[in-house]
Amino acid sequence: MRAPLLSLLFVASAATAQLPSLTLEQLPRPTMPPGERGPVVPAQVERWRQEAKALEYGDGVPRNEVAAAKLYCRAARYGDAEAQYSLGWMLTNSRGIQRNDAEAAHMFAAAAEQGMTQAQNILDRMGGTPLGDPPPCLRPPETDPTPVAPPPAPAARGAKPAVSLWASLPLPPQAPAAIVNYVKLTAPEFQLSPALVLAVMAQESGFDPLAESPKKAMGLMQLIPDTAARFRVTRITDPSQNIRGGMAYLRWLLAYFEGDVMLALAAYNAGEGAVDRYLGVPPYAETRQYVRKIMAALGGQRLHPFDAKAANPSPMLQRVKAQMQAIQAR
Repeated sequence: MRAPLLSLLFVASAATAQLPSLTLEQLPRPTMPPGERGPVVPAQVERWRQEAKALEYGDGVPRNEVAAAKLYCRAARYGDAEAQYSLGWMLTNSRGIQRNDAEAAHMFAAAAEQGMTQAQNILDRMGGTPLGDPPPCLRPPETDPTPVAPPPAPAARGAKPAVSLWASLPLPPQAPAAIVNYVKLTAPEFQLSPALVLAVMAQESGFDPLAESPKKAMGLMQLIPDTAARFRVTRITDPSQNIRGGMAYLRWLLAYFEGDVMLALAAYNAGEGAVDRYLGVPPYAETRQYVRKIMAALGGQRLHPFDAKAANPSPMLQRVKAQMQAIQAR
């Protein structure tokens, strides 16, 4: 009985050998999903990741790794760390898609920057910090306004100056009167709108001067020790110094991003280096939610007057402007 079985296996093997084999380079590369229409809420991002996982493993649906990678990509752009990790894993293991270690390293880095230990472990084994620009699946989504604020249009005769838009914004109703009064008195010194300062403070600490985060950010403006030292705050727990330090940082960020409020807020939460690296709001769920909430409180005001002497502009701004011009010239 064994001989015929061996013969059958040999024939099958020979027939298989004559079939063209699929190389790693011939595996499909998932294309970028189309831009989203309208705002994307966290629940939608979670659904994309769950659908992607079901497609990757064939859980209740036919297995389709390419479709899974596309959905992971959509969720990754909106800051879902699990989706970033899963897409990185698919890219390093050629799981139905072409292998791309460079893109995978960026995926693992984004997930690690959000606190995912297993992503950091893989990134360390891959050699640490990834090189080059982040891949499209980590770039700011098309629904984000362009990361280069357009110059303000000339005011019509009799129109109020742009700063009046900030002056008319409502202040957080839960803000204590003493804090509001102090901010109103001090914000002009830093060329800041009180509405912007108080909106950041409301999100950062909820106006609790004793607030402290797991990352050791402290006080009303949640300054970390490095930022406090950078802006000459000697007593980080002193409410007055804490507020002034936060204002100094906001003034610097607005100058660095040429008055772009969205980028300044993203940098206040994640650091200006992350904003530069990702060419806009970083793909961190916490940062995206942070920016969305404060921008809503500010009525979507994107431009803020800034002190150009406070900082040289970010090189990223010129780079994005050049990219936009190249796209428009096509």
